[in-house]
Amino acid sequence: MAAGSAVQRTVIDRVNIGIGRATAWLTLAMVIVSFVIVVIRYVFDSGFIWLQESLTWMHATVFMLGAAYTMQRDEHVRVDIFYRDMSRKKQAIVDLAGVIFFVLPLCCFFAYEALDYVAASWNIREVSLNAGGLPYPLLPLLKSMLLVMPLLVALQGVSLALLSLRELKGR
Repeated sequence: MAAGSAVQRTVIDRVNIGIGRATAWLTLAMVIVSFVIVVIRYVFDSGFIWLQESLTWMHATVFMLGAAYTMQRDEHVRVDIFYRDMSRKKQAIVDLAGVIFFVLPLCCFFAYEALDYVAASWNIREVSLNAGGLPYPLLPLLKSMLLVMPLLVALQGVSLALLSLRELKGR
């Protein structure tokens, strides 16, 4: 309902669209880094641990920051057996209930569970366990995505809830 609706986008939508589009460029960086890793390894018979680790973390970041954008575009996984045949009002009810009973509680749970993990990473000034791996503050910064992702998804859920309420009120 969110992507196909002809309603005005909220500030939340615009933020997540901007983050999603910027994150999409990270996939190009991943391709380039992958190419560089292959060239360094097979042409020069060498390699850099930090470069290999950065590829893994870029991949994780794409998924973490892309989640809210995917939700905003209504391109997330959904079992549409009944939903697609429902009226827009019934879809709005399902979307609103989904946000209230699933999205927001799960985002709160994820953020709560990640908070100590991320805080510990910052407190110990975590670096890679591999010699030549990613330096401080990259690991804590990247682990902070565990807090950013549920925040962005929760905000996108609020936007979807507002859109659903607007639909239910007939606007």
